[in-house]
Amino acid sequence: MIEDASGYGVTGKAIDQGIVELGVWNPRDFSRDKRRTVDDHSYGGGPGMVLMLQPMRDAIREARRIDNRQARVVYLSPQGRRLKQSDLLRYSNFERLILVAGRYEGIDERIAETEIDEECSLGDYVISGGELAALIVIDGITRLLPGVLGKQESCLQDSFMNGLLDHPHYTRPETFDGLNVPDVLTSGDHSAIERWRMKQALGRTYRRRPDLLDQLKLNVEQQRLLAEFINEDSKKEE
Repeated sequence: MIEDASGYGVTGKAIDQGIVELGVWNPRDFSRDKRRTVDDHSYGGGPGMVLMLQPMRDAIREARRIDNRQARVVYLSPQGRRLKQSDLLRYSNFERLILVAGRYEGIDERIAETEIDEECSLGDYVISGGELAALIVIDGITRLLPGVLGKQESCLQDSFMNGLLDHPHYTRPETFDGLNVPDVLTSGDHSAIERWRMKQALGRTYRRRPDLLDQLKLNVEQQRLLAEFINEDSKKEE
């Protein structure tokens, strides 16, 4: 699944160009019984299965052993800290990153205590396996690496890179079914365009993710632009 899905888009391009190296380790290959068992019932009872210590530990250690570069081991789990863009930036600076994809009720806790450096979660929900989460993390990291995107500025202007949601974007035609591109974007006034974009990014974050603003310390200009946006927005609703 990982190998197939990683062959497309930005990640596939980066692998083809040698910017990214991808390896996969299947815990079943490290099982010691004929049935290649990797899961068992949970001590104490309850529904669901738990990934066993031995095959998971051996798979992780084999992934660590593949070369001498230090690796960061991240367990993808709904119990982990919520993944942020800043985490992807941090991960992109590691030479090697080992992503452990959980399944069922998760991994034996002794693996988490001895083999895992940190846990991360995509959000407050549960999916069937960590493979999908791993693919998202791989894509998010890959697009940050130099040489992957056609223009490196593309990723620098993404949502969350400066703590804000991205501003609105428009393309041709300028007018369609009576809907027009904002005049400022066709004015050629680059300072006015940057000011408009910052105001819209602040306003969009205020509307959709006010929790992000609570984590930021806005400068005087940003505070003024946000106040302008809120004032203009309230007039539209009157």
